[in-house]
Amino acid sequence: MKLVIQRVKTANVSVEQKVVGAIKQGFVVFAGVCDSDSYEIADKMIHKMLHLRIFSDENGKTNLDLKSVNGELLIISQFTLYADCRKGNRPSFTKAGNPEFAKKLYEYILKKCSEEIPNTAHGVFGAHMEVSLINDGPFTIVLDSDEIC
Repeated sequence: MKLVIQRVKTANVSVEQKVVGAIKQGFVVFAGVCDSDSYEIADKMIHKMLHLRIFSDENGKTNLDLKSVNGELLIISQFTLYADCRKGNRPSFTKAGNPEFAKKLYEYILKKCSEEIPNTAHGVFGAHMEVSLINDGPFTIVLDSDEIC
């Protein structure tokens, strides 16, 4: 599993020119799933993401996590995180998870995150989406289950 986390001031995602998810301060999370992922891996990744201390405290130090700042989440499925660009110029996506499995795991991630973070918004799995955000920092972190779990 790969999560690309961007600390944002505000963000939204649209499908067919209609906003389907929006947040204020928090994280935009692009989530990619592969076939070797599991619910156990998802739990570890969610825990790590929700406890990242990347918001500034009163002294300007990145010492606060998402809950500490009443942050919000916008989680978007993104199979392209598993692009293989080693050969040629057209990426291969064979490492991305089977769509049926990936959708189940994505929905599990949404459910678990919404239990911790009241405003957890999301995109539409498999849809063409347009994402707008104001990256705060910019601050972007990549979590890869191969390195964390």
